[in-house]
Amino acid sequence: MRALSATALALVLVVPAVSAQGNCYPATDSHEADLFAHFAVPLAYGPAQAPWVYRPGSVQFGLEAALIPDAGDEMATPTTCRPGKGPENVNLLPGLLRPRLAYALPEGVLLEASWIPPVRVNEVKANFVSVALSRSVPLGDAGTLFTGRLHATIGSMHAPITCPDDALADSLSECYQGTRSNDRFSPNILGAELAFTFPRANGRFRPYVGAGYNILRPRFQVHFRNAQGTLDRRKVEVNLRRVAVFGGATYALSPDFLLSGEAYSTPSDLVTARVRLTIVTGGAR
Repeated sequence: MRALSATALALVLVVPAVSAQGNCYPATDSHEADLFAHFAVPLAYGPAQAPWVYRPGSVQFGLEAALIPDAGDEMATPTTCRPGKGPENVNLLPGLLRPRLAYALPEGVLLEASWIPPVRVNEVKANFVSVALSRSVPLGDAGTLFTGRLHATIGSMHAPITCPDDALADSLSECYQGTRSNDRFSPNILGAELAFTFPRANGRFRPYVGAGYNILRPRFQVHFRNAQGTLDRRKVEVNLRRVAVFGGATYALSPDFLLSGEAYSTPSDLVTARVRLTIVTGGAR
């Protein structure tokens, strides 16, 4: 009886450890870390519009389009977690569309939120929520604005990253004759930024520049069943930090219709471009 109890205890202690052995924690200079940081750039909830003091009580309805530049084959090839494997299937979308909603409070405070709903596009099913809180204050008599802003992006996307259809038909691939993977990636981005707006043409043209600091906690989980029926659910985790810089301009086609363009970058990783259309309604005039 004691021997049986000891055996059961050993299994309880050992099995979780065996299950966790496949998990991977790559270095911050690995290809895996570079790849996560690459895709965090377009996903970060940047302003994509000149900071401004809006009418208290006004609501903004906007749509942002952001470019997702392709990751090169070298970056997409694992160096730590799956050595010897070819490039992962990561270049699935050329860009993203992000609906945006904002509500203006007194004293130049702005609340922002966004949701990318779980609609599958080209094998990618994303479900991301972003929020931000900012305050803009005038500096001097020239109309210059100074803005402080906090932002966060959470959620996940599912896609066949490790074992897409073509890998299932490749006899040299570890994916051969398995089922298409449905892997999960969670970017987990938290950031703070400062910006200056320099309005021109009586405020109709609003160029701006800024910089920030992003804390990244990307998490990736494989979900693949091989030809023998074994389910692979290995996790890849790394913690990163990045300096971000951005700049752009907003043009007020009318007081309530805004068109903006922005370049956003973490210099060690990537530069992306964003375009945003915004309609402003309500609030005290």
